[in-house]
Amino acid sequence: MWIFLDVSWFQAAFIFRHITFLLRQLRLCGFFYDTRGKRSEPSGIKISNSRRIYFMEQTYMKEKPILPLLLSMALPMVLSMMVNSLYNIIDSYFVAKINENAMTALSLVFPIQNLITAVGVGFGIGINATIAYFLGAQKQEKADTSATLGVACSFLHGVLLTIGTITIMPTFLSMFTKDQEVLSMGITYSRITFGFSIIISLGIAYEKIFQSVGRMKTTMFCMMSGCILNIILDPIMIFGLLGCPAMGVTGAAVATVIGQCVAAVVAFTCNHKFNTEIKIRFQGFRPDIKIIGTIYAIGVPSIIMQSIGSVMTYSMNRILIAFSSTATAVFGVYFKLQSFFFMPVFGLNNGITPIIAYNYGAQQRNRMIKTIRISLTTAFCLTFIGFLCFEGIPQVLLGMFNASDAMLKIGVPALRIIGIHYLIAWFCIIAGTVFQALGKAVFSMIVSIMRQLVVLIPSAYILSKIGGLHIVWWAFPIAEVISFIVSTAFLIKIYKTIISKIPEGKL
Repeated sequence: MWIFLDVSWFQAAFIFRHITFLLRQLRLCGFFYDTRGKRSEPSGIKISNSRRIYFMEQTYMKEKPILPLLLSMALPMVLSMMVNSLYNIIDSYFVAKINENAMTALSLVFPIQNLITAVGVGFGIGINATIAYFLGAQKQEKADTSATLGVACSFLHGVLLTIGTITIMPTFLSMFTKDQEVLSMGITYSRITFGFSIIISLGIAYEKIFQSVGRMKTTMFCMMSGCILNIILDPIMIFGLLGCPAMGVTGAAVATVIGQCVAAVVAFTCNHKFNTEIKIRFQGFRPDIKIIGTIYAIGVPSIIMQSIGSVMTYSMNRILIAFSSTATAVFGVYFKLQSFFFMPVFGLNNGITPIIAYNYGAQQRNRMIKTIRISLTTAFCLTFIGFLCFEGIPQVLLGMFNASDAMLKIGVPALRIIGIHYLIAWFCIIAGTVFQALGKAVFSMIVSIMRQLVVLIPSAYILSKIGGLHIVWWAFPIAEVISFIVSTAFLIKIYKTIISKIPEGKL
């Protein structure tokens, strides 16, 4: 417990309050059991291999009132995303207590680390939407095939990512710094965490399969099991508590890997033992090229969209490192803080994707539109909280990471400027989710490319040359305005060409 002696009362209370709140919500959500009851077998479906074929209940995805349905689907994901983001903050908090070089090393590794997750999540969105669509259209065999193909492809992605990322890291890090301590910490951390890319890819795939059938509570349990274990192990392994040797940055990497492995094992076990809606079967399995194409048609744009953040982070680090390593560290801290306020919105996204995709397959327009409207309102409320925090207490937020006077001087105005984009981002995030759920993930990709590459990076570079470091941060609000305009145009197009042509159906 002595590791907390130099932690302010606010920091300690912040960590304790959020961990206890989220653990309490786990109990209240009751994710250890399924509250939907038994599923009836649809008529006219031939039973094969002595297995009952289950479809998602019509009363659950097609007739249950939208607000209760959205809460039951999204709340578990919001909670799990909050734990995940809290883990990111606490992980960086403990690493920052080693020294500023350690925080800089993790900030430089982050783009590639984010790339691995982006590939898994982006492809998982393709798996999720494809399975949900086939279930809504009552094509059980195709849904099962989609899940099996998704797992197989995710394994291959993990193999390629492991080889590629570990190979490039020494060269990648040397592009930013010649400081041997930063290089050593970055290479050590990346080799341990990137060596388990297969586990990450498979774990995300199994979680997305559960999401596609509405088992959000089980998905929450899978995700949170790893995150909570990671939070517990971080201080023990970094600082050498409870008899464990002090491992520093290596300890942070090992704690991360253990958490990811546990989450993946739990997701695998739950899918094979408790997932009655979808069966993953490799014995006698034959690839279906058309389904593979469908998954990648949604997944590849989603991967690109998710990966753009890595390219943007890399580019921003290149711009900021020209000023100082402290500026890079501030940017790294901003990303950790941003995740805490955005992750609940992304959790909401994971909840609404299968609802929209399912009702698209079932041709229920009114339920799709109401889901979108409620999601927009909820997302605004969530991001507005982030806006208030970035504008009102930037010193407190930065203080959680042992910010030096130099970091506070750079970081306080930076957070207040960047925080403006929270007033717009909510709309763009939900619009992107609608595009993905309706099979138009390429629209989301275009918006992300325009925001983070076409607008953000050039704007940041030009502003850095015109006014220096303190006005670079205005690139974020500028890029968000452009993103809003393009997202609105695409959403209008989607409504005219797809949504308006679907039968109204019931609410």
